[in-house]
Amino acid sequence: MNSASSPSSQLPLHISTVHTSRATINRFQSLLHLTSIIALLYYRLSEITTAATPSSLFSLFPILAAELILSTIWLCYQAFLWRPVFRTTFPDRLPREEAALPPIDVFVCTTDPEKEPPWEVMNTVVSAMALDYPPGKLSVYVSDDGGSIVTLSSLKAARRFARCWVPFCQRFGIECRCPRAYFSGRPEKKEGDGAGKSLECFEVEKMKVEAKYEEFKCSVAKAVENGAATIATFNPRDHSPTIEVIQDDSSDDEFETGRVKCPLLVYVAREKRPSSPHHFKAGALNVLLRVSGIMTNSPYVLVLDCDMYCNDPTSAKQAMCFHLDPEISHKLAFVQFPQKFHSLSENDIYDGQMRTLFVVRWPGMDGVQGPILSGSGFYIKREALYGNVSKKDIPQLKQCFGDSNDFISFVKQSNRHNLIPGAEVPIDLLEEAHFLAQCSYERETSWGKEIGFRYESVVEDYFTGFMLHCKGWTSVYCTPSTPAFLGSSPTNLNDTLVQNGRWNSGLFEVVLSKFSPLIYGMSQKMSLLQTLCYGYCALQPLYSFPVWCLSTLPQLFLLNGKSLYPSVSSPWFMVFALIFISSSLGHLRDVLVTGGSIQIWWNEQKLWMIKSVTAYTYGCLDAILTSVGARKASFIPTSKVVDDEEVKLYKMGKLNFNTSPMFLTPIVTLVVLNALALFGGIARISIFVGSWKQMCGQVLLSVYIFVMSMPVIEGILWRKDHGRVPSSVTLFSLLLALTICLGSIALLN
Repeated sequence: MNSASSPSSQLPLHISTVHTSRATINRFQSLLHLTSIIALLYYRLSEITTAATPSSLFSLFPILAAELILSTIWLCYQAFLWRPVFRTTFPDRLPREEAALPPIDVFVCTTDPEKEPPWEVMNTVVSAMALDYPPGKLSVYVSDDGGSIVTLSSLKAARRFARCWVPFCQRFGIECRCPRAYFSGRPEKKEGDGAGKSLECFEVEKMKVEAKYEEFKCSVAKAVENGAATIATFNPRDHSPTIEVIQDDSSDDEFETGRVKCPLLVYVAREKRPSSPHHFKAGALNVLLRVSGIMTNSPYVLVLDCDMYCNDPTSAKQAMCFHLDPEISHKLAFVQFPQKFHSLSENDIYDGQMRTLFVVRWPGMDGVQGPILSGSGFYIKREALYGNVSKKDIPQLKQCFGDSNDFISFVKQSNRHNLIPGAEVPIDLLEEAHFLAQCSYERETSWGKEIGFRYESVVEDYFTGFMLHCKGWTSVYCTPSTPAFLGSSPTNLNDTLVQNGRWNSGLFEVVLSKFSPLIYGMSQKMSLLQTLCYGYCALQPLYSFPVWCLSTLPQLFLLNGKSLYPSVSSPWFMVFALIFISSSLGHLRDVLVTGGSIQIWWNEQKLWMIKSVTAYTYGCLDAILTSVGARKASFIPTSKVVDDEEVKLYKMGKLNFNTSPMFLTPIVTLVVLNALALFGGIARISIFVGSWKQMCGQVLLSVYIFVMSMPVIEGILWRKDHGRVPSSVTLFSLLLALTICLGSIALLN
């Protein structure tokens, strides 16, 4: 057990515990699996050297390549299991004086008011303004990349409501500070709400705030309605910058009493032009860094997705338990919280919770150099994003940070700030902020290359965290019992695959660049285990090749009566069986330690195959085309709007196949091909007596895929609802599968 001392007392602000028993089990299983892999590779190489015909070599080389890729990815994955760490924080041990707590800037990013409903965005904003932190030390910046009047008008309504909501939460100790969740009873209200105050006083105040909440809802709805015509005529990709400090000049003594104030709220719509690259979310975050840098210049930044509201108001203080620890703060770049979601069903058929990621992998990285930056829910040190500025003179700083003298002065003086909540905003300050938000400001600077969030990949979080760890910075993973942030996750197959395709395209972009983790990471200040962790994430899109290979070649060879695996009576058969069982049990172990069930494990197995032949495949292809300049990088935000039919299917645990044919055709084609090969192969084996032992491996593999494909088969044959597989896709896939089968017969016989 490790501990960290508080700067104001001998009591630790946090403790960390290594899960030694879990690590021991993981290492034993890894050793057993590694031994089996070495035996498998020896068997394959022996087969290649003794292959009698060209057709044998034709089949063995892609199978060997698939097994090598799977083995390499598995080896990288073991780094997550080597030393899992779990942390506990003690926010009550922080200094009680407000002056001793550092200021925090909160960044909320939104893009499209049609895909990201303003009502959901505003609840995220209000929940951030109501964090259990001195309001005078909080500033909330909203990046509206769509430049929509709807978002700006809604923010003004959010500011008016926050003036009563923030004091109400502070005064009565409200634990759920997202107004929508609080007034709808999700999550359930805590018994402690209103503790320390008379019940009568609490109920009276609550009624007043609830009336203001209804006004807030109506104001946002009206803003959406009035802005509908503007959305149709406004070009979100071609507009000038708009920056507004949102304030309400009127005072409301009914709510704003004593020392309680409302945090600063700033609207930022950066300039966007078709001729200038905007670098997606990373570009928006870097504009927020500059604009906030001349306004509040807080040393710490909380980044939130627009649908990820603050569920635990103490998250800021929990993060400060690490950032204010003198033993680790000098090299600590960020504190990452897990992403949790409120919209998931019990079986979570689309793996929206990403259990393995946030409950197995990130604690494992926390035992090495720290988790990967994960897009939302992290408190990052501004200094880490700026780099070492103390050794640079003014000309060097301008060359790196741009030509703004005001901004450079704030970079040099980390404790300096301009704005105080409620104070009048100087006109020259707003003019400078508009200058910093211009799309031409970053030209010939180090923004996105050595400073700020990085532009090398559309997954700016992964790449930024990677570069910080390469420079020697560390991170920690904080997993409180109450989720710090709650968001919405895709509840349909199409959005799930679009989202995963974008992630995997960005990850594979890094592999194809000069920053390929397994090469670049080892040449920098990263440990071997940390390098392997980053390597696993970046190589994950390559799952596509083994899955395609093992879903087609063994089946086609089975159809033609040719063996690719040892006979069931051979000792080598046990090697393959052991690897399969070990892999399945390893995944089952990861699911069970996250609190999941066997049903969830089975759902994740099925979804992994679907993602491998679609999202991973298209992600690889997109990254390759982008790297050779054949197409430009793209970022398609997933829709946060769901319909009733979609929700109904999701809660019933049925996959929604009402998705793009680009995703659906490969899935259905492989399912049909596997079924044709399985039944055709069994028929052939039945004719040629004595060949069952030799073909057993391929039969079992095809049966496994067939059973895993039952939801797709059900969608093809039996389902009549909105989420069934369209007949046109089924027919086209059948013709394609038949063509492949007939082609294999011509080639292999």
